[in-house]
Amino acid sequence: MNVYQASIHDLEDIAVLFNEYRIFYMQESDLEGARHFLSERFALSQSVIFVARDPKTSQALGFTQLYPSFSSVSMQRLFILNDLFVVKEFRKQGAAQRLLEAARSYASVNKAKGLELSTAKDNISAKCLYEQFGYKKDMEFDHYFLRL
Repeated sequence: MNVYQASIHDLEDIAVLFNEYRIFYMQESDLEGARHFLSERFALSQSVIFVARDPKTSQALGFTQLYPSFSSVSMQRLFILNDLFVVKEFRKQGAAQRLLEAARSYASVNKAKGLELSTAKDNISAKCLYEQFGYKKDMEFDHYFLRL
């Protein structure tokens, strides 16, 4: 499979995957909203997206999206790996690992402190994958969220 940094030319395929990702997390389908959201991220250079494609059919199999951030304490750049999704019928074939490796490589080349991610407490398969890939559960800090 081919994994590469996506561009605006990949928008339609990634919007479909992004919509499916949101449905997985119990959101209502909104393909137009997904397209608009991703289009803004591309236009404003606010995220980096990697896409995995089948080399024979060019079908988009999955994606991951990174958002740049910073650590004030360490005074270093970091990336938030906010989204990782692989189409159900293509799971367990290496796409997620390849996407995670692309994210790690990108963060390393950009001299980031690291990658941060979160997943649903009941997403056991994702947790296992992340831990196999070297991610560690944060035992030092509690994370909070203020809903507005």
